[in-house]
Order: sequence, then C-alpha cells, then structure tokens
Amino acid sequence: MLTTISNVLKACAQRNGAAVVISARTYADFTTQATFEIKKCDVYKLDEAPATQVVMTRDEGLQYYRTMQTMRRMELKADQLYKQKIIRGFCHLYDGQEACAVGIEAAINQTDHLITAYRAHGYTYTRGGTVKEIMAELTGRRGGIAKGKGGSMHMYCKHFYGGNGIVGAQVPLGAGVALACKYQGNNELCVCLYGDGAANQGQIFETYNMAALWKLPVIFICENNRYGMGTSVERAAASTDYFKRGEFIPGIRLDGMDVLCVREATRFAADHCRSGKGPILMELQTYRYHGHSMSDPGISYRTREEIQEVRSKSDPISMLKDRMLSNNMASVEELKDIDVEVRKEIEDAAQFATTDPEPPLEELCNHIFHNNEPLEVRGTHPWAKLKSVS
Repeated sequence: MLTTISNVLKACAQRNGAAVVISARTYADFTTQATFEIKKCDVYKLDEAPATQVVMTRDEGLQYYRTMQTMRRMELKADQLYKQKIIRGFCHLYDGQEACAVGIEAAINQTDHLITAYRAHGYTYTRGGTVKEIMAELTGRRGGIAKGKGGSMHMYCKHFYGGNGIVGAQVPLGAGVALACKYQGNNELCVCLYGDGAANQGQIFETYNMAALWKLPVIFICENNRYGMGTSVERAAASTDYFKRGEFIPGIRLDGMDVLCVREATRFAADHCRSGKGPILMELQTYRYHGHSMSDPGISYRTREEIQEVRSKSDPISMLKDRMLSNNMASVEELKDIDVEVRKEIEDAAQFATTDPEPPLEELCNHIFHNNEPLEVRGTHPWAKLKSVS
C-alpha cells in the first residue's frame, strides 16, 4: 500500500514538474514588447503632433490591465453598495473612462501634481490611494483616505488635490499649483482635469489667460464624455472643439478610450510644459457608462443601444486585452488570474468598508490646519465646543 502511494506521489511530482516547466517555457515565449499603431491626434497651434506608432512592454500592458480592471470593479462595487444604501450622498462613477486616468499616470511622474473634479475615485487610486481606503471613504468610515469625512467627492493623497465639488473650481487651483512648481523651479507640472460640462465656465478662461501670461507648467485636460449631466455637448456648446478653447494655448484632441493614445499624448504635453513653453490643452474623447451620478439612471437623454455600442466597440479594457492577446503578450489564463485577484481585492475592501467604525464625534474638526497647535472650534451653537488637532 505504501509503495503504491509512493509511486502515485512520484508520478504526480513528475507531472507537476513538467507542468511547471511547460508554464515557465510558455511565459518565456511571450513577446516582451510590441509596437502599435494608434489614432492620429488633432492638433491646434502646434508644429508637431504625438507619435502614431508607440511601444508597449508586456510588463506595462499587464500593469495597465490590472489598474483599469481594479478601477472598473471598484466602481461596480460602489454602485452595488450605493443601491444597498450603504454609500450615501453624491457619488459619481468613472467606469468607461479608465484609459484616461491610467494613460495620464503612465506619462507623468509621481512627484508631479494632479487635481480633478468630483469624479475622482479612479485618480485617487492611480495617485497612490488603496482600494480599501477609497471604499472606506465612500462608506464614511474611520479608515477612509480622508478619515471618513470627505466622501466620494473629497479624496486626497500626496500630490493629489482632490476631488472638488464645485464645477470648474479646481481649474484655477490647479494653475496655482503649477505656479508653485514654476516658483520653486523643481521641473514638476500640474495636470488639471475638468469635464465638458465645466468647459463653458468663465473661471476656466480666466485661468487660461493667467497660465499663458506666466507660462505655467500646467496641462489642462478636458475629459469630454459627451454629456454634461444630462445635456449633450452639441446642445451645451456653440463649439465642441474643446482643444481649441485656449485660443492662444496649443491643444491636442485624442481618443480617450485608448490607453496608449492617452499615454503618448500626455508625454508630448508633459515635454511641452517641462521645456518652458507654458500651458497646453488636451481634449480626451471618452465615455461614461453610468449616469452623471448615482441619482441619474443615464438613459433619459441617451439610449441603452448607444451605451452598448460604445461598450462593444470602444471599451478601454477590452481594447488593451485584445492587443495583448493578438500580439502574444499575455495568455487568456493569465488575464483571468488577474481578474480573480482583482475581484478578491475589491471584496476584501468592501468587507472592510462595511465593518470599520465610523469616526467619533470628537474627531469631527480635526485637520482644519496642518501642523498647528490644537484649537477650539465652535459647534452648531456657542455652547457646543469641539477641538481641532492637526
């Protein structure tokens, strides 16, 4: 009997060893990098344009895939928790636009700066926040990235300035960050994002003027997802050429559903800023699958067929996946393994976000100032006293 068991174990070991060798040989046979043709960008007031042939390594592709899948699954979980009334208040989801955040992040440095509007979950993740911190912030828990006091629209981490709830208000703030970069002479830049709905704001044009006058190292990026709340761009803007809106600022318009197109155009824009030429404007043509916010079903001003057509023809994750598989840069099984790992990470984060305690009342006023002595804060009436600790 023991001899039989021993023989079976040896046979299994030999088979497993062979499987390991086959697996290793298969992975070694993957293409380590490939060249891809991407769509040509439209340019304004520029003598050159971003390249139309780009190189992506296998490692880069796998990282982009994992990051975009994490963002997609995180937003779908947020949708589920919102419908269960675990997440409350404003909640704007980013699914469909993942290539914008991942492509931008791939082209700038972690020491560069970024500021965006209220559709901020994805950028919080690419800037260094964890899924657990983001999900806990959405549910208002102590372990959230803003200690449970910011919610969906107000998340921050190093070199990331939110998450801003006032339409268009982050644009002048971003120019201020760029002014600090120029003043300090550190060769850093600020990426300043806003949507097509905010593009008609007067403060944005004022900011263009100041940024051009002072040659600030700022990349203004309009994420044009075709609808400002429930209004199509054609009904809201006399000119939908958002990349030309700077007038005296050069611009680029590109496919915001292609992570490689976004990466290449952002590299071009970053080089422009770092060379001292001043600001540049980018328009990313993208699409959101959810409504404007969770209170918007998203189908009263567009059809289900329109959404499905974009999903089937232009989905950023599917596009990257097809490229990698067709160029032997990954296997179906490998990408499925990543999907499984991502789902587990999201589920673990959701579990934490629903069990972590809420912040206590005594912490309500903390962090009003940075690195300051504790101070007393008046509550809702003169006799209610709270303390703020940095």
